[in-house]
Amino acid sequence: MDAKTFREFGKAAIDYVADYMETIRDCDVLPSVNPGYLFELLPKDMPENPEDWQTVLKDMDRVIKPGMTHWQSPNMHAYYPTASSFPSIVGDILCNGFSVIGFSWICSPACTELEVVVMDWLAKFLKLPEQFLHSTEGPGGGIIQGSASEAILVAVMAAREQAVKRMKELHPEMSESDIRGKLIAYSSDQSNSCVEKAGVLAAVPLRLLPVGDDLIFNGKMLEKAIEEDKAKGLIPIICIATMGTTGTCAFDDITSLAEVCNSNNVWLHVDAAYAGSALALEEYSELRNGLDKVDSLNFNLHKFLMVNFDCTAMWLKDANKVVDSFNVDRIYLKHKYEGQTQIPDFRHWQIPLGRRFRALKVWITFRTVGAEGLRANVRKHITLAERFEEKLLADPRFEMVTKRCLGLVCFRPKGDNKRSTDLLNLITERKKIYMVQAKHRDQIFLRFVVCGMDPKEEDIDFAWQEIQSQLDVVLGKELVTAVKASDINSISQQFSTDVNITNSSEKSK
Repeated sequence: MDAKTFREFGKAAIDYVADYMETIRDCDVLPSVNPGYLFELLPKDMPENPEDWQTVLKDMDRVIKPGMTHWQSPNMHAYYPTASSFPSIVGDILCNGFSVIGFSWICSPACTELEVVVMDWLAKFLKLPEQFLHSTEGPGGGIIQGSASEAILVAVMAAREQAVKRMKELHPEMSESDIRGKLIAYSSDQSNSCVEKAGVLAAVPLRLLPVGDDLIFNGKMLEKAIEEDKAKGLIPIICIATMGTTGTCAFDDITSLAEVCNSNNVWLHVDAAYAGSALALEEYSELRNGLDKVDSLNFNLHKFLMVNFDCTAMWLKDANKVVDSFNVDRIYLKHKYEGQTQIPDFRHWQIPLGRRFRALKVWITFRTVGAEGLRANVRKHITLAERFEEKLLADPRFEMVTKRCLGLVCFRPKGDNKRSTDLLNLITERKKIYMVQAKHRDQIFLRFVVCGMDPKEEDIDFAWQEIQSQLDVVLGKELVTAVKASDINSISQQFSTDVNITNSSEKSK
């Protein structure tokens, strides 16, 4: 493919994406395919000779689109939003065009330095403590990771290595294997599954501590667990707190957790994957309490801030602790500017060696949308969730499970768990909107999240009408079942009466 053909293909692809976004409401949010559908549509081997791009692009509609779940649809209300915007898409195109592998400064100075700039922009936008800025004195700073899963794993592994190093100095009589066998980590039972997975991958046992009815993980719970484990000879190394839990968007008590962690030499990491965007809003300024005492923090730009996946911001109070834990040098990785400036080599801050030029799409999005535009986008999601909440509270057949939080509403139809499950199954089968269920204290509920690239009020109204109409169906089926059961009971009772009369008659004879 030469440059001329690339221009034609690229322009056609841009038109295809623009058309897709403009007509996305016409698509069912969920696909109507069965597992393995794609295997029947494609050949078993790659083509020996090249095909023209027009044929390939046509296959988007024939092969790919039928199997798509439309995450950018405003009728997507499951999980949490995955952000996107036209500026971010353009940024990814340019990133792929340059195709740099920025594991060190010399590999592409712009890749490293732009990341330093936008991470400081973002920290200031969220009003994070200055200790997380590259531009201030101290060893702190930010990096763009691929996902919250990566950021949390980095924090757990760094805390592990720091703890091993510290214990070897304090207890030279202990072997390294003995030390590693005693390490223990903590989080709440409301934390994301990636927290538990990080413990598995890092070979560190992780205690998921149960929370109360308020769903808040606090310092008192952590302190009790640490005391129990220390009494068993274990070595606490890290606590992962959550700002906006997956199930209900609950907020852990960062301040009290930080006090316990600091007094016990335990690393405190905060997973703010979804709710971190609210730090940019003054009406949510209380969420910043305690962040000056945490060791690391992650937040997904690909949730609220209009930057498409993958793009997770991670800040470290002392990046040297991560560098010391992950540093593996080879002669071919060295360059003459290494160590001469404050510019980081981000390969030491992450799991992989290579890294994409993710800062480019962040920079382009921030410049074309602006800080006020980003704040407005977060507020729009909150306002739309409030609209859904108002409709829900006006229908006495439903109940809220927790208070609405940001763009998430947790609710259920009044009644048993089966009613909630039946409602969700009907909605999912129809594919007009998509939600998922969650569970707490044996109670199943539904999660309604404002998602999509450009959600509007009419999208919320459409979703609410769909939910109401399908609850009508569920209640109607329950009524029919109850009537049938009632008829059977009446017939059974009549049969018993007839049998008793017959038996009495026989006895009289």
